[in-house]
Amino acid sequence: MGRMNFDELKEIIEINSWTKNKEGVDRNGEIFAYWMEALGYTLTRYPREEIGDHLHLTASRKEGKKLLLLGHLDTVFPPDTFEKFREDEAWIYGPGVCDMKGGNYVALEALRNLHAKFGKIYNIDFLLVSDEETGSDDSKHLSARLAKEYDYCMVFEAAGVHDEVVIGRKGVGTFFIDIEGIAAHAGNHYDKGADANLEAARKLEKLVALTDLEKETTVNVGRIEGGIGANTISPKARLTFELRYTSTGERDRVLSAIDEIVATAYVEGTEAVLSGGIQRDVMQPSPAQQAFVERINALCGVVLPTEKRGGVSDANIVSSAGVATLDGWGPYGDGDHTIHERALKKSFEARIALVTKIFESFMEGKIFT
Repeated sequence: MGRMNFDELKEIIEINSWTKNKEGVDRNGEIFAYWMEALGYTLTRYPREEIGDHLHLTASRKEGKKLLLLGHLDTVFPPDTFEKFREDEAWIYGPGVCDMKGGNYVALEALRNLHAKFGKIYNIDFLLVSDEETGSDDSKHLSARLAKEYDYCMVFEAAGVHDEVVIGRKGVGTFFIDIEGIAAHAGNHYDKGADANLEAARKLEKLVALTDLEKETTVNVGRIEGGIGANTISPKARLTFELRYTSTGERDRVLSAIDEIVATAYVEGTEAVLSGGIQRDVMQPSPAQQAFVERINALCGVVLPTEKRGGVSDANIVSSAGVATLDGWGPYGDGDHTIHERALKKSFEARIALVTKIFESFMEGKIFT
């Protein structure tokens, strides 16, 4: 493979694709769909009014297993914050170079190699969603539904520092507890009030106690709101908290405990209501996933390094739908979600070469049996 040219990638990186910039996200999607349609792909567009459209690009069909490639079109950077592409001898820099316009481009280049060799691509589809960076609150329903059509999934988030692929990601949920107390004058009628702030404090202690670091389960109360002034018993309070977990057993343990904490009034006269929920369920290693790794190793002559990550991605959604899923097929990079985001040039070349081999083995009926 000759020295890689990043001109096409530069074109889409310099389109502002902040999740809330529908015009920019859609423009990025239009360009990517144009590149894919040149390889024989058919576009199904899922229009959205306030966020970018989701794109499902499907190849020709024949009997056999089906592989889903998964990426997202949006970035975290609002207009005029971080929009330019640049490069030096070793790195490229810009919004999305590793998270994850760069990852999408790895998939595209491997598909181009596949098309050049076989003339036609079968059973390898690409789903590009528009709202991953804000939690996939809209697209997660589409991703979960489409996942049922596939046997395997490759997600093109960034590779690990040693080119690891991702076999596990924590599940994550965001929750809110709204507490109603009884207001009273703190000087004249202290005993007539029911302190929502005190109830929030006691619930906070109970919530944080659900953390089990040995099992990598964390409950973090990240925000507390309540009260109206120093001379008034607080009539209202709100806790905002996050749950992260590595197994469905821990998820169920903590969710049950949260319900009990919400239902219990530690301060007489207060009431509480829970809202929010699980955003992306846990991505857990599975025998099917391990078999996928072993076939890649055998057929491509590699030993894939693997890792688990605390952060979430859309791999969580597809994996929790029962699909054998591997994440981290994009290039290695760092500084993602900051203005220092960059990706390693040689990592692009290595990833494209490996993904091409995997796709070729798939087309020849070797990996997915």
